[in-house]
Amino acid sequence: MTATRAVAAGDTLQLRYALRPRGGEDIISNFDDPEPDTVTLGDGTLAPMLEQWLVDLHPGERHVFLLDPWQAFGTSQPELIQDLPKTDLPTDMNFEVDQLFEFAMPNGQTMAGRILGVGEEAMKVDFNHPLADLAIEFEVEIVRIL
Repeated sequence: MTATRAVAAGDTLQLRYALRPRGGEDIISNFDDPEPDTVTLGDGTLAPMLEQWLVDLHPGERHVFLLDPWQAFGTSQPELIQDLPKTDLPTDMNFEVDQLFEFAMPNGQTMAGRILGVGEEAMKVDFNHPLADLAIEFEVEIVRIL
């Protein structure tokens, strides 16, 4: 049997993965999907903090990484909780507490935020990653390097 090369930065891979709070239920998983996902390291599909755990793995290996918040999605930053004037928001949208919403930024990019409160004039939105502050289990199986 010939040895397969290990994953390197910039590789395009087929992989199966799951993310869950440590000891909790899957938040996302593609282990039961008919086909693995195809991702290119460095293209933004996977968070850079997760990508680093794939480097040096070999196809066929399955690992579960137990990540502290600083190794995964970081800790909440108070400055990412903001009050947005309702005049800056689409008037045809119905906003509810705990709803995740994609906000268009002035530079044309979008940013996901979780609505914390809706007032008469403004809405309080948390732009921290939904998994910030959580210890995460990152389970991954490299199917193959393309």
